[in-house]
Amino acid sequence: MRILITGGAGFIGSHVADRLAADGHDVVLLDALLPQAHGAGGAPAWTLDHEFVEGDVRDADLLATLLPGVDAVCHQAAMVGHGVDPSDAPLYATHNDYGTAVLLAAMHAAGIGRLVLAGSMVVYGEGRYTCAEHGVVRSGQRRAVDIEAGRFEPPCPVCGMPLASSLVGEDAPLDPRSTYAATKLAQEHLAAAWARQTGGSVWSMRYHNVYGARMPRDTPYAGVASIFRSALERGEAPRVMEDGGQRRDFVHVSDIARANALALAANAGDGELVPVNVCSGEPHTIGDLAATLAEAIDGPAPAVVGGARAGDVRHVVADPARARELLGFHAAVRFADGVRAFASEPLRSSVRAG
Repeated sequence: MRILITGGAGFIGSHVADRLAADGHDVVLLDALLPQAHGAGGAPAWTLDHEFVEGDVRDADLLATLLPGVDAVCHQAAMVGHGVDPSDAPLYATHNDYGTAVLLAAMHAAGIGRLVLAGSMVVYGEGRYTCAEHGVVRSGQRRAVDIEAGRFEPPCPVCGMPLASSLVGEDAPLDPRSTYAATKLAQEHLAAAWARQTGGSVWSMRYHNVYGARMPRDTPYAGVASIFRSALERGEAPRVMEDGGQRRDFVHVSDIARANALALAANAGDGELVPVNVCSGEPHTIGDLAATLAEAIDGPAPAVVGGARAGDVRHVVADPARARELLGFHAAVRFADGVRAFASEPLRSSVRAG
């Protein structure tokens, strides 16, 4: 197949491109080289192995020249991460949502009906919780007064007792807690509407916490693994918020690339968007990540600093069953092995906000 990969020069998109090319597909990469992810250094060296076009997914005229002959689109282009503050909202909305709308319209005009979308676990907000007395309950917003007092676990909204977290499945209620999360959910809604209107097929790959080579360093738009490693390389202790007990699912980027390849080989169903968790199935805490990286780099031990950013959630760990059932996907890279390898894998050049 000939596959257009938007965001193809980026952290995840470049690994997807390498995997698809190795599988024998003809790939073309489109990337706007946003400074939040790429700095001012131009196209990274790994794009030289593929057909690469520098351009914006919001450019309908450009898409009209690229899409003829394309069999499927792998849409990785997005502004990602927690960002700086609400002043980022227009950038997130225009790149992530308007850009997706332009892409979907161009795909319809070109007669392309297959899309693999880079979704995200952030659409869930908090994960799945169970109260010993009231069963499965939805966690409400954590209160600033509790976080300041070091009470980080969300309480039962009925009785106020502590909750136990468990695996979140794709059918869980969606409750985005940040601007980025809201735009990722809007992408899914746009793609689902497109599928219903056109009979197209969409997989939304709800990535959990992705890490690996080619992550951008020194930027609030990167994942926590890159932020911790950047601190360690400066000789600083990684700063772990709350008490370090926040549970996440860390999945290596090579597994993400393989999941995309499996999705492109499968049909989600005509007129449907099917979300799937792309995860390791091996939950760990933020503190585990910081400590494992610090040990691998022989750097200072993590500093647990308390507090929490607005929009942070306590626990969100994934149920991998649907990806295994529908795509035959299971993660190959174990946490300890992947994090130790990440400690020395190449990162992108320094990128700073502003």
